[in-house]
Amino acid sequence: MAEFTLPKNSKVQPGRRFPAPQGARRVRTFKIYRWNPDDGRNPTTDTYEVDLDKCGPMVLDALIKIKNEIDPTLTFRRSCREGICGSCAMNIDGTNTLACTKAIEDCSKAEIPIYPLPHMPVVKDLVPDLTQFYAQYASIRPWLRTQSTPPDRERLQSKEDRAKLDGLYECILCACCSTSCPSYWWNGDRYLGPAILLQAYRWIVDSRDEDTGARLDELEDPFKLYRCHTIMNCTRTCPKGLNPARAIASIKQLMLERRG
Repeated sequence: MAEFTLPKNSKVQPGRRFPAPQGARRVRTFKIYRWNPDDGRNPTTDTYEVDLDKCGPMVLDALIKIKNEIDPTLTFRRSCREGICGSCAMNIDGTNTLACTKAIEDCSKAEIPIYPLPHMPVVKDLVPDLTQFYAQYASIRPWLRTQSTPPDRERLQSKEDRAKLDGLYECILCACCSTSCPSYWWNGDRYLGPAILLQAYRWIVDSRDEDTGARLDELEDPFKLYRCHTIMNCTRTCPKGLNPARAIASIKQLMLERRG
């Protein structure tokens, strides 16, 4: 059996510990991945004890408290705090999710582990490099593509056609689903992944779009689409409750139908 080991400079080491203030009664411990590309050191997991009586209910509240009051060197992305922007996607308590919608009380481990999204290059600490992810999104040309003469007003669609977009348009491109997919881990340079394929289907199924054939042609590739093996991690982890696996299956069905 083959054995694989990480390079010495990639092995995660124990880090610093920041105890809770004296007198704190309701304390929760967070073990957070830390890595700084500028200091040449191995990544570590630093341990922070947070007084929940002086902290908001969400994991993002704890991260902000840690950065503001305990350790200003901690680096992470965040913006809307409403589960809309997808900026604060990370691996919390063993699951890819959004820090702003993950309640601290819902975390099951005594010491809550927080890591960047898995199998992505890390910029620093909890910040993954999403360059390739966004390039893949751009590759599907995610906008309305038409050949007909533009109308004088907006392009209309029936209520039934509009309903087909439900469960698709809500995707916020947080990358939680794609980075939970083993097929994307091993073939991320060629397989588009659940998030991008869900977005592709969103335009394929849009009744106002007039480039369905070309969109399907662009996905007719052994890797872009067919590396999905219906593992379903994507659907289980989506913080918006969407079903990328079903969207991928729908694209495959359309591929079969047009072959006759």
